[in-house]
Amino acid sequence: MQTPFYFNSAEHLLRIGPERAATLGELLESMQKCPEDSIFQHTFRTLQEHHFSHESYSNNFADWIIRAFKESELAERLAGVDVRQFGSIQDLRNRLVDILGKYLDQNPGVRKRLASEPFYFCASSTVVVPSTLVARNLGEFVEALKQCSARTVHYHFIDSRLRLKLDSNDFSVWLEEELGLKRVAELINRIDIYTSTLAGVRNRILHIVETELS
Repeated sequence: MQTPFYFNSAEHLLRIGPERAATLGELLESMQKCPEDSIFQHTFRTLQEHHFSHESYSNNFADWIIRAFKESELAERLAGVDVRQFGSIQDLRNRLVDILGKYLDQNPGVRKRLASEPFYFCASSTVVVPSTLVARNLGEFVEALKQCSARTVHYHFIDSRLRLKLDSNDFSVWLEEELGLKRVAELINRIDIYTSTLAGVRNRILHIVETELS
């Protein structure tokens, strides 16, 4: 018997960790030792903010660097890291550390320059908020997806990647494992989370699934 898909959203209780940075050198040191959920918080989770406002960079590290130091080249390099290319948080961390470390080696004068404001490494505890929406087949999945909130899309499409070790998302996992729709699942997992708003992500998923239904 197939397991239904339960549509949920989440509230994130932000907590400040012990790591902080007032210089780019300190940012590098803290980035190397902070917990993995801090890296996830400042990259994947901030995509939610990015989806509602395109005025900021897609990760907090780049956003802080441009605000606190006006180092646009470094900010662009960090913002250009595509989180979808990494199979683990550690791999993502290594890439960010490599970019920052090389930049500081090439520009040693900026390593100890004080920021206009400190950077606090944060993580968040997730409180799952159930909804009444549930899908037992592809048709019900489409109807529920049309009704669910943007926060629900974010929870199942982006937040879930930390639980799933970045490999996939809740929608794709259910569609493949419960309905046997491997190709559909793969198409959904390839959706660009940078160039679309959360509404755009939802519309793209709907297009893929409704094409399968037709």
